[in-house]
Amino acid sequence: MEGKPRPDATAEQALYAMDRMIALAQFGQQDIAARLGLNVTDLTCLGFLIEAAMAEESLAAGDLAERAQLTTGAVTGVLNRLEKAGYARRQADPGDRRRVRVVLEADAQARILEVYGPFYERIDRLFADYTPDEIAVLADWFTRAKEILGESLAEVREATP
Repeated sequence: MEGKPRPDATAEQALYAMDRMIALAQFGQQDIAARLGLNVTDLTCLGFLIEAAMAEESLAAGDLAERAQLTTGAVTGVLNRLEKAGYARRQADPGDRRRVRVVLEADAQARILEVYGPFYERIDRLFADYTPDEIAVLADWFTRAKEILGESLAEVREATP
């Protein structure tokens, strides 16, 4: 497969395009969360639960708190709202009764895909315009940029009074 010709761009132009995409995504997450009857934090946590379920992993409430960088008290509120909305439920850990596992409800992924599905279909069509080597570069860039963002956010959080 041969890639399509790409317009020239500077790092500054790419940074600007990334900033605009992130801004739109932040507002979009608010709209998507509202449509699903959640807030953005709940939606983000639900995403972590789906990711774990797809990897055939089970998350304890504490694991979810760590991934979302929330306190265990805040995760309790998230789980209360996810249960009330019918997306997840708590389940006692059979190996350690002091721990609680979070289990997705059977229809949770389908309910979310009703909203995200059209976006994922458009992104799939966009990826079809790229060669496997170009997609590998994109995946590498996003992975490395996520690490840099994580480091930067940790610095911001440490400096916050």
